Amino acid sequence: MSDTPDGDAISLHPEGWAPPRGYANGISVRGRHIVLAGQIGWDPMDCSFRTDEFAGQTRQALINIVTLLTEAGATPAHLVRLTWYITSREEYVASRSRIGQAWKETVGNHYPPMSVIVVSGLLEERAKVEIEATAVIPD
Repeated sequence: MSDTPDGDAISLHPEGWAPPRGYANGISVRGRHIVLAGQIGWDPMDCSFRTDEFAGQTRQALINIVTLLTEAGATPAHLVRLTWYITSREEYVASRSRIGQAWKETVGNHYPPMSVIVVSGLLEERAKVEIEATAVIPD
């Protein structure tokens, strides 16, 4: 275990484990929980998609998450868990560098625990990615 830069969360990294890339194995934190519904890559003002490109939809889903965090008085650094639902493993893998760029531009250099699950489809037919997020604002 090791403290994260904010001193309030503890990163879970057992001795001898290989370091995770782009996520954390786990963290321990106390505080006010913020639980967000799955966010998809559409403009939430009019519920319309601006792109069918995987990385573009991912960027918009991340923007939507950051906007909701701001509404709750949180920042991306407060994220403690993400679950991604994607419709194509191939598109996800092919878009990794653009997804990474979108991540850095919207979330920054914070990598909480994440899971990625491939699904046969999402409720909104054009959606290629849906991301659920949980954040904790320390006490």
